[in-house]
Amino acid sequence: MDPENELLDVLIVGAGLSGIGAAHVLQRRCPGKTYLILEGRQALGGTWDLFRYPGVRSDSDMHTLGYSFKPWTNPKAIADGPAILDYLHETAHEAGITQHIRFGHKVVRAAWASADACWTVEAEHDGQRRTLRARFLYACSGYYNYEEAHRPEFAGEADFRGRIVQPQFWPENLNYDGQQVVVLGSGATAVTLVPTMAKSAARVTMLQRSPSFIVSQPSEDKIANWLRRHLPGHLAHQLTRWKNVLVQIGLYALARRRPAQAKRQLVGLAARQLGPNYDVATHFTPSYNPWDQRVCLVPDGDLFRALRKGQAAVVTDEIERFTPSGLLLKSGRELPADLVVLATGLKIKLLGGITLSVDGRLIHPADTLSYRGMMLSDVPNLIMAFGYTNASWTLKVDLTANYFCRLLRYLDRHQLAIAVPARPTDLQARPLLDFSSGYVQRATAELPRQGSRRPWFVHQNYLKDLLNIRYTRINDGTLQFGPAGQMPGG
Repeated sequence: MDPENELLDVLIVGAGLSGIGAAHVLQRRCPGKTYLILEGRQALGGTWDLFRYPGVRSDSDMHTLGYSFKPWTNPKAIADGPAILDYLHETAHEAGITQHIRFGHKVVRAAWASADACWTVEAEHDGQRRTLRARFLYACSGYYNYEEAHRPEFAGEADFRGRIVQPQFWPENLNYDGQQVVVLGSGATAVTLVPTMAKSAARVTMLQRSPSFIVSQPSEDKIANWLRRHLPGHLAHQLTRWKNVLVQIGLYALARRRPAQAKRQLVGLAARQLGPNYDVATHFTPSYNPWDQRVCLVPDGDLFRALRKGQAAVVTDEIERFTPSGLLLKSGRELPADLVVLATGLKIKLLGGITLSVDGRLIHPADTLSYRGMMLSDVPNLIMAFGYTNASWTLKVDLTANYFCRLLRYLDRHQLAIAVPARPTDLQARPLLDFSSGYVQRATAELPRQGSRRPWFVHQNYLKDLLNIRYTRINDGTLQFGPAGQMPGG
């Protein structure tokens, strides 16, 4: 197949967790459809190939972060990055997906033409532009910028004699043995780095402006491992997956319904891990409610253990400036440092930064509404994989992939070529993500919006989505259809 001359059925952008899952579902449910995956990097895996910082791991259990169709058999449910990457490689290899991936192809532009009912996609490869055409564009490139992380600037950085690194771009073979390390941040990356680096550094200090909710969870799911020993693999996987889904939904609902109680419980759990003399009020009591930001998970209490042993410390303060030997804080205290790690957050980049146009009209995602959390208003034949903020990303991605296949079969049955969500004129728009995390707030102007009612309202609830996505009618009165050459409503 020559993709530059052939009209593909589906062009998937991104060969990470979402893209491989989308391809697997497409092959299985729509086996006659032609597709390619364009991956900007030289390897599959997305986040799990990009992130190489010490201790990188999942912050969700792998029975739900993994695929519904491929059981996670590793005893550790909270898995490290290399184990997850092996799982992705194995999935792609077993299903023959790898041969459909074109590596080193960075998609920069996609233009829809209603007259031809297809997308013309431009990708950079080896310094040249390649053009491909596809009936559907399926964006599986995640939600953050691979080339740039959030990087605040601090006074006095040029005076610092040590080294400053960002986790997203961790230098290969960086040696910090016996060094004084300061990790800036209190999110998922920071709480992963600190206990891992503390094993060989002289001391690691987590410097945070404000605390996050941090909870310990066993790295192994004993029930899952017992089920796998006594039941067929797929059945054990499905039971474990549903167990974890229901627990996640229940805990989230309780936290949102009774935030004060949930806050006391989470802070109390941290206090029990750290002992009666630790200043939990200062360092582990956030000013916000649980799930206003994501709750950080530490497997087997590794962060708390490092703090108890004195291998690590938490300081809650702000930076006044860098000094030659460390950091001067606004309190007047100075932290010595040989290495400073800026775990200061991601930078959101929707659709991998692709420039979109529809019949010559430039599309700004922030001007659109999200339809079922997977399509954009008035943009035809575009699917977007976007997961949950309060549960495993893959749960929503799996629903999206299966919905897409239902949509393809509907179009085939009715001899239609175009599907586009028509934006109603009376709909009140609101932010896509109800999250106070810095990386979300910084990107509000770049993200699409959601509506105040279905199907424009984005549920952060797998059970509701299961009903409203898997079991809903494709022709719901909002999604508009047309044959090739005729834009619905045009």
